[in-house]
Amino acid sequence: MASVTLKKTDGSDAGSVELAAEIFEAPQNEVLVREALNAYLGNQRQGTHATKSRGEVRGGGRKPWKQKGTGRARAGTIRSPLWRGGCIVFGPQPRDYRTKFNTKKRKAAFRAVLSSRVSGNALIVVDDFDLSAAPRTKNLVEQMDKLGTEGRVLIITSGSNELLIRSARNLQWVDVVPAVEVNFYDVLVADTVILTKGGLDAIQEAAK
Repeated sequence: MASVTLKKTDGSDAGSVELAAEIFEAPQNEVLVREALNAYLGNQRQGTHATKSRGEVRGGGRKPWKQKGTGRARAGTIRSPLWRGGCIVFGPQPRDYRTKFNTKKRKAAFRAVLSSRVSGNALIVVDDFDLSAAPRTKNLVEQMDKLGTEGRVLIITSGSNELLIRSARNLQWVDVVPAVEVNFYDVLVADTVILTKGGLDAIQEAAK
């Protein structure tokens, strides 16, 4: 069972916490993670794209000029796909991009990306964020700087933390997500993952 240092928001150490080996020491499976990523991104697509075929585009019912004698190429409609404003040949049509991805594989992919953050020293466990006195963005940024965060940051909490959400909502590179709502994609795109102590307990329960 692995352990990580428990941090305070001032950057000092507050002991250590144990990490569940079955979650944070799971085997790395790049093929499974890629499959889960494709399924997730496909499920986000609306699939409402549509183009008009020759039978659907408006106009073009009259032959623009006679067949012979003009010196121009033959044309039967101004809505030809060769013309500006014409129809589209083999264009996209509405479709469903959803992919079935079972729960066991989804949780395995989740455990794999969590393990990669631990092995890459990109996972930080904090006691809790102290914003009760002044819930301001500036204070949150100062606390994260002391923790040594880099790049895109994902903060996972045990529940909905209104003060933390309000302090982070102006930071485009920071996401605050309760443990029950976090998914593998959130962890995958984050450069640094911060878990509150309560969030760690909740995510270890959710990822089993």
